[in-house]
Amino acid sequence: MEIAKRNLSPPLVGVGGGRGVEEDDDAMGASGLLPLAGASNQPYVSELLSFSIERLHKEPELLRVDAERIRRQMQEVAVENYGAFIAASESLSFIRNQLEDFDKHLESLIEEIPNLTSGCSEFLESAQQILEERKLNQTLLANHTTLLDLLEIPQLMDTCIRNGNYDEALDLEAFVSKLSKLHSELPVIQALAADVRKTTQSMLSHLLQKLRSNIQLPECLRIVAHLRRIGVFNESELRLQFLRCREAWLSGILDDLDQRNVYDYLKGMVNCHRMHLFDVVNQYRAIFNNDKSGSEENYDGGLLFSWAMHQISNHLSTLEAMLPKITEGGSLSNILDQCMYCAMGLGLVGLDFRGLLPPLFENAVFNLFSKNMSTAVENFQVILDSHRWVPMPSVGFATNGVIDESQDDVSPPSVLMEHPPLAVFVNGFSVAMNELRPCAPVSLKHILAQEVVKGLQAVSDSLVQYNAMRMLRGNESTLFLSLCQAFIEVAFPYCATCFGRCYPNGATLIIESRSLFNGVGRLITIPPARTNSSVDNVEEKQQFVDNGGNTSIADNGPLADEQKVEVADTAQTDTTLSRTETESST
Repeated sequence: MEIAKRNLSPPLVGVGGGRGVEEDDDAMGASGLLPLAGASNQPYVSELLSFSIERLHKEPELLRVDAERIRRQMQEVAVENYGAFIAASESLSFIRNQLEDFDKHLESLIEEIPNLTSGCSEFLESAQQILEERKLNQTLLANHTTLLDLLEIPQLMDTCIRNGNYDEALDLEAFVSKLSKLHSELPVIQALAADVRKTTQSMLSHLLQKLRSNIQLPECLRIVAHLRRIGVFNESELRLQFLRCREAWLSGILDDLDQRNVYDYLKGMVNCHRMHLFDVVNQYRAIFNNDKSGSEENYDGGLLFSWAMHQISNHLSTLEAMLPKITEGGSLSNILDQCMYCAMGLGLVGLDFRGLLPPLFENAVFNLFSKNMSTAVENFQVILDSHRWVPMPSVGFATNGVIDESQDDVSPPSVLMEHPPLAVFVNGFSVAMNELRPCAPVSLKHILAQEVVKGLQAVSDSLVQYNAMRMLRGNESTLFLSLCQAFIEVAFPYCATCFGRCYPNGATLIIESRSLFNGVGRLITIPPARTNSSVDNVEEKQQFVDNGGNTSIADNGPLADEQKVEVADTAQTDTTLSRTETESST
């Protein structure tokens, strides 16, 4: 330290002290040149003014002495405190460096101030947004119960619909609709309105489904009132939807019926239309009655009339398609009674269709009778082809060969038991008449008479053809001719009598066709010997077939004799038939 002081003292004294004295001298010289007018120099100036001249002459010397003394003191202080000067210099250098670094950091800070400003702005904005969200959350928390009730409206509507509280559900729908119009800018309200619309559609489907069920007028009125409140359909569309739903309900009832049993299906269909179609028409008129309109048809464009006509047309089409499948006359008669009763009941609402039923049932009756007659003829032909001509126990002919149609009991003649083919035919004819008896349209009297004649003629032609194609000898020919005689004298009058019992004076229509059976009458008049001779002649049989069953050409023997026999036989047959016709008329 002492070495450092000795080394450092001279420069410090020489540099620091010399520079200080020169600076003081310069300052004093400058102050001497300047006027002593400063406020800091006023005390000294005042003191100078108080000195004497001698004192003033000594003053410069005194000042130099003081200056020298002060300089020496300063040098001493500098020597004694050089460490402080070094520290001050180092501190000054450190401060200078720090100030430079500070200046650099300050420049960086100045450069970052815009970013800081923008960051602060963003912070303010985000803070403001957070504050707003917090405010909204506080508001949401304060109204949590109310919002929860609003959000549960769709579920509440669904519960009301399931429980049948449609008025409450519609009130909720109206509230949400009003809320949606008032707050159309809120997404949550729009989402709520969308959910409510879906629930409303579900309610609409539920109401329409109820219209497709078995409901009475009060329930229909409530459902239509709810549909009007929903506002999906206008008045015309609402009427159409009502009829469509009720038609779907009727169709569902008909679909549940078993179509495998035609009689039960038709009976169920007629009963369904009789009860439910009448109810639907009355419900429609009660619900959509318009007092301002003078005519309902003018108001709805005949919608109800068109719908009812469509239902009646379907009813008649079903009858037309399924009546031919009924094989019993009693069932046909019951269906006719049911249809007439149904039409009479629907006539109370202007839907009387009784005038459209006769053609349908006439066709069904004709087809049934024609089928039974064809079956009888076919069975006769089958039995005749396989019949063995052996004598049967004799029963005997009736006294007059006919049965009076005025008798209460019309039973098949017992004499027919001797001739199984005829018995089979008469049984088949009796079946046809029994099926005809419960439902015998008067308009079919002549047509059915022609069917009977057609069947009898088929039997007659079968007998003639059988005689022409078969070779009968001896007792077989006698039995065959006996069968032919029973056909003319017993079976034919019995068929006429039965038909007359079903239709008044119907026997006359059958008897008038007696000329169609002359072929069988000719067979009866041929003597057995001649018959056997002609049967043995195969060529003559073939000639008989070629000539269409004309026995006058095919039979052997003189033509004049045969004609005489035929005339006599024809007269006898005409007498028998005339007697039958007379008795039938009485």
